[in-house]
Amino acid sequence: MRFETTPAPHLSVQASVSRLMRRVLWALLPAAAAHLWFFGPGLAFNITVAVVTALAAEALMLRLRGRPIRPGLADGSAVLAAVLLAFALPPLTPWWITATGSAFAMVVAKHLYGGLGYNVFNPAMAGYAVVLVSFPGQLALWSLAAPGGLAPPALDPAQTLAFTLTGRLPEQVTLDAITQATPLDALRSGLAQLQTLSEIRAAAPFGGPGEQAWLWINGLIALGGLWLLWTRAIRWHIPVAMLATLALLSAIAAAIDGDRFASPVLQLFSGAALIGAFFIATDPVSAATTRVGRLLYGSGIGALVFAIRSWGGYPDGVAFAVLLMNLTVPLLDRHTRSRPFGT
Repeated sequence: MRFETTPAPHLSVQASVSRLMRRVLWALLPAAAAHLWFFGPGLAFNITVAVVTALAAEALMLRLRGRPIRPGLADGSAVLAAVLLAFALPPLTPWWITATGSAFAMVVAKHLYGGLGYNVFNPAMAGYAVVLVSFPGQLALWSLAAPGGLAPPALDPAQTLAFTLTGRLPEQVTLDAITQATPLDALRSGLAQLQTLSEIRAAAPFGGPGEQAWLWINGLIALGGLWLLWTRAIRWHIPVAMLATLALLSAIAAAIDGDRFASPVLQLFSGAALIGAFFIATDPVSAATTRVGRLLYGSGIGALVFAIRSWGGYPDGVAFAVLLMNLTVPLLDRHTRSRPFGT
């Protein structure tokens, strides 16, 4: 019998960056389909612009840095960052805002720190935070939820594309007629007007297609996240710690003042809490790497999301929470390292 001898390491590793990125993209497909069903084709246009811009910026930076272009484009990291950015943007976002966020994510947040494996901040959230701070008005244009895109005055694909490219709407159609606040936006606006939570929930988008859309989308995001956990593409520490902390703080606050603080269900199934827990905070480069560090990292994000939503200047807070906790990763990893065996 003949035995083959190969150089170390002798245990072959099946995982790769490109395989991991593809798996995460597959997990996002059901939520993307629901997004398109409820809010129209805007997400598809955002993804197209973000991906094209991200790949172009990735190729440019690799060329300037003297690195091989083909492997950098083929690993899927730029595509995944662009898709996550597109998910964070409203369906009617002008194309140049999407391109700006995608280019910033690749050029500044990723390559100026050394490229894949060296970036301190999550590229997708860095790009989103920049355009959110710079263009807050345009990033409030969430389409009116119209299941199947058939209910008027929803824009058809051609009209949606024309608006994202030129900013022009069909005659006798106004932005107020085709846009609606998200549940978190409505919650913040109502509380600012001294309304109680029960009064806020009695009006749109609660109780109608708007609330149902977010429940379906976030439910499918949760299913995709659970599939990633089952396939061991991600570990449980960060999602569980983040969601448990957000739910616990929400439950305590709602028990103290139920007319001001939203319930844990509303906190978890509105906005970007679930996609942040399963798809964004688990970024293997910018997140903590030790077990205890991941738990502290996820808990910190959950606490910051609750604080920003409750008292901050933005209705959601996942992007800023992730970026702030990215800064703590070196400290967390340093002080939560396992002790070497035998010392």
